[in-house]
Amino acid sequence: MNTVPQTGPGRPRSEEAEKAILDATLQLLADKGYNGLTVDKVAALASVSKSTMYRRWPSKLHLVIAAFSQLPQLPSTNTGNLLQDLVNILESFLNIAENTPLAGVLATLAGEQARNHELSEYLLPLIDARRKPVRDILQNAMQRHELPEDLDLELAVDMVMGPAIMRMLFTRAPLQGRPVQQMLEITLRGLGWLLPEG
Repeated sequence: MNTVPQTGPGRPRSEEAEKAILDATLQLLADKGYNGLTVDKVAALASVSKSTMYRRWPSKLHLVIAAFSQLPQLPSTNTGNLLQDLVNILESFLNIAENTPLAGVLATLAGEQARNHELSEYLLPLIDARRKPVRDILQNAMQRHELPEDLDLELAVDMVMGPAIMRMLFTRAPLQGRPVQQMLEITLRGLGWLLPEG
């Protein structure tokens, strides 16, 4: 399995310049798609030279993976309350989507990785790492006997995150507050959730 491409040597660059390059990459991915993203466009938007970029990221693939890696990750949470933990993490996900180009980037990369196997090999481990906080919450609930011990964790993560991603990418229907909790309650009951007493 491939890991995140390592950046090449080259002269150190300021954090501001690197952030500008990666932010520009994410914005162009969301707005123009993978094929519409070019080094020329990123350099122009970030106000840097192409040589500066090539010293750090030798290909578009390296640049895209580096930019995706900079998107905020979901926080870990363990209050001991399964529903509240999932509400917290889903609201964090929706907040990230609202304040970053995440929705457009995911839409672009979901389509591109289906036909770009090299991109997929680098991207899947990054996506798996971003699923870990949800997986941990479900595992903690299993240890508390709130979920069946034979639960398929990966399927359960899909079921927890899937409706929010569907709304974000396709229907764009708002999902905040009480609707988040209602959606999760329906999902958890389908997973065999044993509601805590009292």
